[in-house]
Amino acid sequence: MNKQTILRFLKYIGITFLTLFIALFLLGGGVFLYFVSKAPTLSESKLVATTSSKIYDNKNELIADLGSERRVNTQANEIPTDLVKAIVSIEDHRFFDHRGVDTIRIMGAALRNLQGGGGLQGASTLTQQLIKLTYFSTSTADQTLSRKAQEAWLAVQLEQKATKQEILTYYINKVYMSNGNYGMQTAAENYYGKDLKDLSLPQLALLAGMPQAPNQYDPYSHPEAALERRNLVLSEMKGQKYISAEDYEKAINTPITDGLQSLKSANSYPAYMDNYLKEVIDQVEQETGYNLLTTGMEVYTNVDKNVQQRLWDVYNTDEYVAYPDDELQVASTIVDVTNGKVIAQLGARHQSSNVSFGVNQAVETNRDWGSTMKPITDYAPALEYGIYDSTASTVHDVPYNYPGTNTPVYNWDKGYFGNITIQYALQQSRNVTAVETLNKVGLDKAKTFLNGLGIDYPSIHYANAISSNTTESNKQYGASSEKMAVAYAAFANGGIYHKPMYVNKIVFSDGSSKEFSDPGTRAMKETTAYMMTEMMKTVLAYGTGRGAYLPWLPQAGKTGTSNYTDEEIEKYIKNSGYVAPDEMFVGYTRKYSMAVWTGYSNRLTPIVGDGFYVAAKVYRSMMTHLSEDNHPGDWTMPEGLYRSGEYVFKNGARPTWTAPATQQSSTPAPASQAPETSTSQSSVTTPNANANANPNANANANTNTNTATPNAGTNENTVTQQPSTNQGQPNQNPQPAQQ
Repeated sequence: MNKQTILRFLKYIGITFLTLFIALFLLGGGVFLYFVSKAPTLSESKLVATTSSKIYDNKNELIADLGSERRVNTQANEIPTDLVKAIVSIEDHRFFDHRGVDTIRIMGAALRNLQGGGGLQGASTLTQQLIKLTYFSTSTADQTLSRKAQEAWLAVQLEQKATKQEILTYYINKVYMSNGNYGMQTAAENYYGKDLKDLSLPQLALLAGMPQAPNQYDPYSHPEAALERRNLVLSEMKGQKYISAEDYEKAINTPITDGLQSLKSANSYPAYMDNYLKEVIDQVEQETGYNLLTTGMEVYTNVDKNVQQRLWDVYNTDEYVAYPDDELQVASTIVDVTNGKVIAQLGARHQSSNVSFGVNQAVETNRDWGSTMKPITDYAPALEYGIYDSTASTVHDVPYNYPGTNTPVYNWDKGYFGNITIQYALQQSRNVTAVETLNKVGLDKAKTFLNGLGIDYPSIHYANAISSNTTESNKQYGASSEKMAVAYAAFANGGIYHKPMYVNKIVFSDGSSKEFSDPGTRAMKETTAYMMTEMMKTVLAYGTGRGAYLPWLPQAGKTGTSNYTDEEIEKYIKNSGYVAPDEMFVGYTRKYSMAVWTGYSNRLTPIVGDGFYVAAKVYRSMMTHLSEDNHPGDWTMPEGLYRSGEYVFKNGARPTWTAPATQQSSTPAPASQAPETSTSQSSVTTPNANANANPNANANANTNTNTATPNAGTNENTVTQQPSTNQGQPNQNPQPAQQ
């Protein structure tokens, strides 16, 4: 091949590449023009508009107008220089150098992404953030090429029409600053009682850092996170040489509480709605990417205002429940079992009306739900996977170690009942049989089953047979009143699980709307759900949950008690009687499911005495209110099961009990009477007669191990069971029901 041929070949290649480049450029330009042609019209009225979102209850009645509470705009000439420096330091270093879109920043962000490195800032400029705040969703699903093109186009347009000072002013007046405050001037007045121009450097740095996550960086609710964020802003200011090292050191050593004044109530909605509205805000953002606090919309929720108010009254008055003191806390969630709609939720008693959307204990997973985990972790999976084929299947309440260890499992009374039915084991909340059952099911299968009910662990251990403790504090793991209410709802609903739903419908500012519902997924067979319900009915009638019993209402449920370690008792707990950090009750009817947690905010403050009855009493009070005018019926036994005496069997299972000489009393003991533990059964070891001993539902639950290979297990229906009518005499000095 001669030189001329090579040159001709290279020429053709060059022309080809040039043509492709021009074609791609024209195509890209065409696509970009198409995208921006659908962009909203830039409007100053939108940039300065007061954002207001209206929230409605399940009857379409207005319950809150969020965004209208507090907004005091500042003028450009009133904005202190240090605030400008703080904002651009944390949000957009090159704000004064770009024209809406920062190509250098985009390339830097792309490079960091390719390298897998992190950075303080993304690719969006401050101008783009203002555009997004005004017009667009923050949802990941909405971060499309089309949306990014529109955002960039509007940002460039805004930079052409407004000065940098005006853009900053729009931003400062637009952002949400937590606790019902919109705009940084509003926050300055309500947090510090001053104008922006009168704030100190650390105070301005705090305000500058809040807009990215205002509730997370709220100095009242989350002072540690607020301090960390403020100091990050100051560090960036020093890095940009806006402040000296001396000013930096002085500022970071200033307490986060410096100058903060007591919050005044900013809420235009009833105090009893605060916790619920917090979850509405979270679900709206999860589902749509929009923050309703900064984006005007109408949100129709699933809350029943009357039920929510009654729950507040039960918490905060002595009319329904007698509390041992004002410090004992309660957190609960009520859901409609047929669809997962959360009709009421409240995370604490005696809540401050000054702090908006603070911590909601009803959705937190930082407390142990004890033996309420037994139905969903142990016995339901065992029935679902064929380990047991009836509620009369036999388990062994005998000395037993956590599988693969020498660590013993203890029952609350440190005693053993011998061979008993799973129904009696659950009714009397035996720990040994629960761990035995989990071992038969297998950790992996149990985890899969729990996942189907919306509950997860980073890794599951045998101690989770009787405890919801996890190795990580992330809210996605463990149990909460919200998670437990919807998990038990699957028992009530024939095995169908619905995730908790707070929002029913959203109408956006452009008139478009979106409805929300969860179709449900099958978490277990209908037969499993029914058998579990039958067993948990006896918990209320004869077992540990008699404090929640209502003779006229078909219902089922389970108690739970957590425990202190021996070290905690020795070091911190100065009480010779029975104590526990948490007491729970989860129950349901055919219509509603409710989970109740009780305990003190400081876990090392123990529940004692009558405090153990509160969870069941709160449940009982609310279920009475919910059911007195609309009695839900009893459950109908599905195909595939048959009844023999007081037990339910799968078709094909062999009955293993004989008719009792005298039937167990059909009238449960009064709710005020503590359950007796001396009930005997034929062909079983007689239970410990110490009826006055205090329970510990998940004794030694802090020992976690998953080293043993689970035993697949077999049916052990070999022992004849015969319940006795010996319920014992009323306990004259009742102790908390065993959990």
